[in-house]
Amino acid sequence: NLPPLRLGEQIVEDYRTLGLSLKAHPVGLLRDELTARRVTPSDALATARNGARVRVAGLVLVRQRPGTASGVIFMTLEDEGHIANIVVWPRVFEQFRTEVLGARLCAVDGIVQNESGVIHVVAERLHDFSPLLARLSSDDMPVATARADEVRRSTPDARTHPRKVRHDLAADAAGVMPKGRNFH
Repeated sequence: NLPPLRLGEQIVEDYRTLGLSLKAHPVGLLRDELTARRVTPSDALATARNGARVRVAGLVLVRQRPGTASGVIFMTLEDEGHIANIVVWPRVFEQFRTEVLGARLCAVDGIVQNESGVIHVVAERLHDFSPLLARLSSDDMPVATARADEVRRSTPDARTHPRKVRHDLAADAAGVMPKGRNFH
């Protein structure tokens, strides 16, 4: 028998082949680490007061720089519960260009702007949290079982499997997650 995939490995393989996963969201598996780094879940932005300072993080889905926006970049970040719309002014973009264009898992420190139920975070600082995605293949991730999976026998520990079939996903987990789509 092959050792079962850990949940993080299953998600990485799902993203590698399908571009999404029905098992879980990768950011959800990193939530404890993100909470320790004072990251607010995106669904909490709906109750945040206008003008509040927050830190949000998520997979970068979209970066847009419309020609009519005077150099402003709009980013969409997705975590396990919702999306966060980010506004990056040109001066902030120039300061954090590498993070804006290169991060697959991006964190944004900024100010909540809530006008008539339309919520944005105006970026002041950006962080590339993409290295955290390597933790999806760590030994402390649970084995990937879903409600339909049946486990009828004990499973061998992957580290002691005689054929050592487990490969190192940590090196390429960040590379598998979507880069985000760029529109100009």
